[in-house]
Amino acid sequence: MPERIAEVTALLAEVLAPRAPLTVIVDGGDPGAAATFAARLAAAFPSASRAWSVDAVLGLTGPGGSVSDSALNVLEPATDRILVFLRGGPRHRFAEGDGERRAQVVIDHRDPEWPVIRQIHPDLADPDRWYLSESRAFFAARAADWDSKFGDDIPRYTEAVRLAGVRPGQVVLDVGCGTGRALPALSAAVGLAGRVVGLDFTPDMLTEARKAGRGDCAALVLADARRLPVADAAADVIFAAGLVHHLPDPVAGLVELARVTRPGGVLAIFHPTGRAQLAARHGRTLRENEPLSEERLGPLLAGSGWRLRGYEDVPERFLALADRT
Repeated sequence: MPERIAEVTALLAEVLAPRAPLTVIVDGGDPGAAATFAARLAAAFPSASRAWSVDAVLGLTGPGGSVSDSALNVLEPATDRILVFLRGGPRHRFAEGDGERRAQVVIDHRDPEWPVIRQIHPDLADPDRWYLSESRAFFAARAADWDSKFGDDIPRYTEAVRLAGVRPGQVVLDVGCGTGRALPALSAAVGLAGRVVGLDFTPDMLTEARKAGRGDCAALVLADARRLPVADAAADVIFAAGLVHHLPDPVAGLVELARVTRPGGVLAIFHPTGRAQLAARHGRTLRENEPLSEERLGPLLAGSGWRLRGYEDVPERFLALADRT
């Protein structure tokens, strides 16, 4: 476990060191956790960077004066200041996630022994520098328990496949397939004349899919959704469950999904709970201009080779259907 902490702090020090000297402020609702992480981050900087100041924000509340406010609510990013937000456990949830929104660096810190970088502002580092390794670390730690935690929503996957109109003989890519919960339903829908491929960038997730026998009904491929090892216009249907909102650049991701889909093909963006329910699970409320809001998703799809033709956001399901133009 200490190795994971060292990996995260070393990566942040590498990203931030060229900008020295500046002040790094760490916050996350738990002063003890913030202080501990700040000390570890400070130790990761090279001795030549002693002009740095890495501080935990202690005893500072947001504009509402409530302890549930993030200290970062009252701070703004500046050229000489980097704000780091630690996503804490359920006891440290923030009403609107303002601290997280203002921070340039966001770290999942629910398990302090297994921190994972969830966001670095592109002005600080290109996602290629951190996104794949950190996302794999995030999902690898959760893979073994994924089905036991979320397995009861498999019927919702089956219904989503039906609503997406998957037909016999089609080629379907389940991009970001995880443990493959959609694969049996997709395989049944395309029949013996069709083909289903499940792609995920976390080896541990694919291992769990094989353990569950889902490799028997689909090919399983280790792949980054941003750079699919698939020929142009190869797929009739793209099934993307819990994928788009995880991508660092949703537009680029949608363009790549369009590249591998034939004209007239279908994209199904799915989650087995509605957006509000998913946000509540993560201790926040929905924000304006999120990529999967109906107001934003239509234009995002239109600008990346798709036409939105169906949008449903209800407690038991989020499902957006789009046609390849």
